[in-house]
Amino acid sequence: MKLLEISWGKALGFFAVLLAVIAAFLQHLENCEQTIYTRMTHDLKTLAENFRQKNKSCFILGASGETGKELLKEIVERKLFSKITLIGRRQLTFEDKAFENLVQEVVDFEKLDDYAAVFQGHDVGYCCLGTTKAKAGADGFIRVDHDYVLKSAELAKAGGCSHFNLESSKGADKTSGFLYLKVKGQVEADIEPLGFERFSVYRPAVLMVDRQESRPTEWFFRKVLGPISSMFPTAMSIPIQSVTRAMVANTLIPAGDKVEILENKAIYDLGKAPEK
Repeated sequence: MKLLEISWGKALGFFAVLLAVIAAFLQHLENCEQTIYTRMTHDLKTLAENFRQKNKSCFILGASGETGKELLKEIVERKLFSKITLIGRRQLTFEDKAFENLVQEVVDFEKLDDYAAVFQGHDVGYCCLGTTKAKAGADGFIRVDHDYVLKSAELAKAGGCSHFNLESSKGADKTSGFLYLKVKGQVEADIEPLGFERFSVYRPAVLMVDRQESRPTEWFFRKVLGPISSMFPTAMSIPIQSVTRAMVANTLIPAGDKVEILENKAIYDLGKAPEK
């Protein structure tokens, strides 16, 4: 009995140490990303009012996806652009009358050069295109997340787009040994030389969202990370609404660097900035 008590005590001690190590690691992840923006001082309400007066237009790639849908909703509700164009492989349907003035352009991503006119005349572009290796296979994933994205960026630049916004991923690195992160990093690197007046890259962690599309791995991580995110909100995950709010807020704020990379913590902080 006494031996059992000693063993139980050692087990509890081990788990206590393990939990402390995990907590310290999560705290490190929470604080290791440098927030390069001191943008909470900006009056977003005033910036939005000034932005509307410029009668700018935008396009959204990937509006049928979870981030794209949430981004479109945010943009429409804020009434920021005089013209919003959705570029995708199929026509989308909306019941809310707020979406009735959208322009929709259906394209064949395998023949994007034939649709160059679709990309002309937009001031701001948002790219939320993406798939998974599980859904499209390795070659299909590369084709969508790199080739389609890069070609769209090239056509947007040629069409006069000055600010290109790209949804990427936490850990994106063209030298990574992981295909997903390598492709994300490579397309970032390939778009940069195109020379947009402003190129904004968003690198969110695991998106906290209930997808209509089945992604078992992401679903598992959301279930695991849900409780953790309440204590360490930017360590390994981020609410999808924070990402889209940050993309919109960053559009309103005057440019700093020509190329800007927003890591997960910067996205989260900018996404929770209030309209004063």
